[in-house]
Amino acid sequence: MGYPIHALEKSDSEYVKAHENMIQKRREMYRQRKQSMLSETGSTDNAPHSEEAHGQRKQLAFLDLLLELSEDGQLLSDADIREEVDTFILGGHDTTATALAWMLYLLGTDQTVQERVFLEIDGIMGGDRERHPTMAELSEMRYLECCIKESLRLFPSIPILSRTLTTGVDIEGHHIPSGTNAVIMLYQLHRDPQYFPNPEKFYPDRFLPENSTNRHPYSYIPFSAGPRNCIGQKFGALEEKAVISAVVRNYRIESVHRREDLILYGDLVMRTKGGLKIRIQRRM
Repeated sequence: MGYPIHALEKSDSEYVKAHENMIQKRREMYRQRKQSMLSETGSTDNAPHSEEAHGQRKQLAFLDLLLELSEDGQLLSDADIREEVDTFILGGHDTTATALAWMLYLLGTDQTVQERVFLEIDGIMGGDRERHPTMAELSEMRYLECCIKESLRLFPSIPILSRTLTTGVDIEGHHIPSGTNAVIMLYQLHRDPQYFPNPEKFYPDRFLPENSTNRHPYSYIPFSAGPRNCIGQKFGALEEKAVISAVVRNYRIESVHRREDLILYGDLVMRTKGGLKIRIQRRM
């Protein structure tokens, strides 16, 4: 569920310094490569952003792409780059790690659901517990997908969303003016019994097509919704499927703590005091 680095208390820590040093080192590498191209050819047409491999343009790493924009167009300052990197690290790693932790925990609380997931994966993979699943095989893991959705319903990685209204809106006779900061509590939203009967129950079947076709589209928004929703939600779901399928194929999971004993608290992501503890046993 994360490792404490105490960045706010220790501004001179190795982690904090590494954050800035990484950008500075990559920027210097970029400048040296660009200068080398200029010295050799008199042109930057073959600079890093235009490199090709086998006739195709090479994909730049995320940080290199930001540095290219900063160098060529003076669009991004070092502070801008740090903010973009922070956004992608939090949005693409911490949230997925949190979702995986909750998914493993919930599977450990319900052996029937866990066995159903195992049988689905084992059938798709032909009993092979070593090789990695293909994209096609991941797409076939439909019950596992239902489990992931149900886990995100109960414990969304980001429990709170906030938006600033750009125009006024009327809701059930109440006018909310433009400029108001609106907070959406996903933990409560996902427990509306009108759309999720017996809302505290871990019940993946509620996301089967026959049970969710007519459900209100905004009753379940673990990745937010609208034009500012999560751009990496599909990739995140594939990551979860790949990891969970590898774990469940090889291990039985048992959760140490009962759900009613968990003490939740809202950080940037949904956490519990003391963390989530599970036991694993290798399948024979």
